[in-house]
Amino acid sequence: MIKKHIIILLGIIVILRVNAEPIKLHPANPHYYLFNGKPTILITSAEIYGAVLNLDFDYVKYLDALAEGGANYTRIYTGAYFEMQDKWFKNQSIGPADNRHCLPWGRSNIPGYSKGGNKFDLDTWNPDYFKRLKDFISYAGTKGIVVEVCLYNAVKPWMWDFQPLNGNCNINNVGFCKHNEFQTLKDPKLVGYQKSYVHKITEAVNEFDNVIIEVIDEPTIISGVGPGTMAVDVVPWINEMVNTVLETESTLSKKHLIAQQVEGGATQGVVDFSADPRVSVIVGQYAWQDINQVGAFKLLDSKYKQAKMIEFNETVIYPMGYYKGNALDDSRVEAWEFVVGGGGSFNQLNSLYTTHNEDASGTENNKILKQLKVLKTFMYNLDFIRMRQNSSYTLNNTTAKPYVRSISEPGKQYAFYLHHSKNPNDSPSSFFYYQVQPGKYKEGITIDIPRGTYRADWVNPATGTIIRSEYFTENKVTHKFTTPEYSVDIALRIIRIM
Repeated sequence: MIKKHIIILLGIIVILRVNAEPIKLHPANPHYYLFNGKPTILITSAEIYGAVLNLDFDYVKYLDALAEGGANYTRIYTGAYFEMQDKWFKNQSIGPADNRHCLPWGRSNIPGYSKGGNKFDLDTWNPDYFKRLKDFISYAGTKGIVVEVCLYNAVKPWMWDFQPLNGNCNINNVGFCKHNEFQTLKDPKLVGYQKSYVHKITEAVNEFDNVIIEVIDEPTIISGVGPGTMAVDVVPWINEMVNTVLETESTLSKKHLIAQQVEGGATQGVVDFSADPRVSVIVGQYAWQDINQVGAFKLLDSKYKQAKMIEFNETVIYPMGYYKGNALDDSRVEAWEFVVGGGGSFNQLNSLYTTHNEDASGTENNKILKQLKVLKTFMYNLDFIRMRQNSSYTLNNTTAKPYVRSISEPGKQYAFYLHHSKNPNDSPSSFFYYQVQPGKYKEGITIDIPRGTYRADWVNPATGTIIRSEYFTENKVTHKFTTPEYSVDIALRIIRIM
């Protein structure tokens, strides 16, 4: 009998492995994911991208903390770009100390790399790096965490001098260009090494189901001396990198989603692959910005019709002085508005994770993750895969107009989120984040809703507590609600019961 059970169990494991597939857009609603056979929304507050390339970062502690807090998503940079030590905050993972870099390329026998050790040999690979990369993704997978693998970031001038593909950092006589020419097709030899790197990383991560491949973060954002990269130059380069990912995977067993950020402005042109069938994840950063970055909420409003995943994959860094007043509330409202507005992937940048405190113990990080877990629970208590953006409502009896988002499956289920915040930069064109405006608020809201009997729950987004529940039978085609009094934000969930 025991032997029979073992055989059956082994058979089940084999079937599960055969049926396993990488995370993909859900076929019933591409605004959400299908992962491990289940509808999925990715929600996290994550470390800043250096978990693999920084040898001083204990990623096991970090991933354990994410999983314990209910988060299911993280991002990493894969080595073509990293930053100087302590650039944004002390002990940041993305800026390794000298001689503590773990990068894809092997080292030569020629000294002179400014961050310690010998120069890179771009014709060789570093087996220790790929072992660490695979171990990170594998361990994340055991925790149910999806890893967004970001291949490139725009190289800012103060970062360019120590990147491996800079000509002064390698022995291959390649990369002798300006920082703002790095992601262009001007130097075929450099492009060849860039494609080789993309091919190698794509090949290395192909075995994993919990991977999304992002081509380049912030493609036109290059601050400092000289003009930034122009869209007219970077778009063909991104095309080459996307094609390299696809060509690499064409001979491999698994096919992964490709993500690309929408970016650009009047002076630099626009990088926008949202309508490109090769790209499945439309990326925005910050809240409403519209200079070079395109804010995630702008994409939620303008790109939802593309029937693809819309991802808010970078907020301003928590807390770092960006959020004013109550940083926890400020960071909560952007997550709730985005996800209840139809976004399927949210990543808050979090400086509480460091090389000296990888699980952010002893900080308010547990509170951050707890309120994001409340959001996740709210959404997973809905059959969200059947829901789409909803605009069939009107506000009334309100003097201080809140931000409002809603999704619904008309006649069956509805979700609403309201919050009171302002633009702390006093200009919508530079609107990076929210600043909540606490008060005593009560709104009227009229919802278009078919005849039927429903349950409505008013939820405190900070705690998940149901403030008030009400049952109602609607015999007309609209229903008028009055919110309970609240101080910053409130959520409403309506489910048809008859």
